[in-house]
Amino acid sequence: MTLSLSSPRRRRPGVGVSQSVETALGWRTGRSHLLSMALRALLCLLALAVFAGPLIVLFSGAFDNNPDPTKLSVIPNSPTLENFKVAGERDVWHYLANSLIVAGGALLLQVSVSVFAAYALARKRFRGRAILSLLFLTTMMLPEEVIAIPLSLVLGDLPVVHLSLKGTLLGMILPLGAWGFSIFVMTEFMKELPTELEEAAKIDGAGEWRIFAQVVLPLCRPALGVITVFGFIMIWDQYLLPLIVANDPSDYTLSVALSTMRSDTIGPGLVLAGSLLALIPSLIVYLLLQRSLIRGMTAGALKG
Repeated sequence: MTLSLSSPRRRRPGVGVSQSVETALGWRTGRSHLLSMALRALLCLLALAVFAGPLIVLFSGAFDNNPDPTKLSVIPNSPTLENFKVAGERDVWHYLANSLIVAGGALLLQVSVSVFAAYALARKRFRGRAILSLLFLTTMMLPEEVIAIPLSLVLGDLPVVHLSLKGTLLGMILPLGAWGFSIFVMTEFMKELPTELEEAAKIDGAGEWRIFAQVVLPLCRPALGVITVFGFIMIWDQYLLPLIVANDPSDYTLSVALSTMRSDTIGPGLVLAGSLLALIPSLIVYLLLQRSLIRGMTAGALKG
């Protein structure tokens, strides 16, 4: 029996050996990794230009005294507050107040209706529950134009009481009091809550209202953040409903009034100033509820 001893082969430099070197920060300096990083940076800059570019131009144009709508820039050429002054003279603050009242009242009503309806659909057993859930989902599939004429007739003469809500802010709030999307989100979230918590609360002597307010509702904070953000944006962006309800331009909300805020002498700065004012409330609501929104949207992916 013979043993053959052979010396290990030496690898040539650059053949079969990775040329990337990892730095103290965890970055790799190889050619392929540098190319990948450059491509990622390029895609990030492209996405930033697509999404943040219009917002930067909007902010710049609102403070720019530029009469030419074809020459919008990222940096104001002639910084001024004249656009906001003229917008104030055209009752932009009145329209903003109308929008805030409608959004606040409708959102409060919408969240309340969604929470109570979802609790009944998710935690109670009764006949017709599936049909009722289907009806709520069906309302999401109907375009606003389909129900515009029937809604106008109903608001002009409410059944039973025979009152007209046209020309009032209440006429804009009531139709937005229920939204199928919010009810659907809350229902699906409440279905995932363990029933053992309610049973334990009943053993401790808690009533139905106490179980709902102190057990179920606190666990639904992520879902509440989701329906609050999306509900506010849906209400704030309403355009057709204010047109149906309004009897006079003074009844307009800011989203409708922007179409009337045009000036040939001032240029696009007047509309951009109004658009900036219309953007701020949605941005504030999102920033305040950002954490709850993210937790609520990821909660469904983590369950199962």
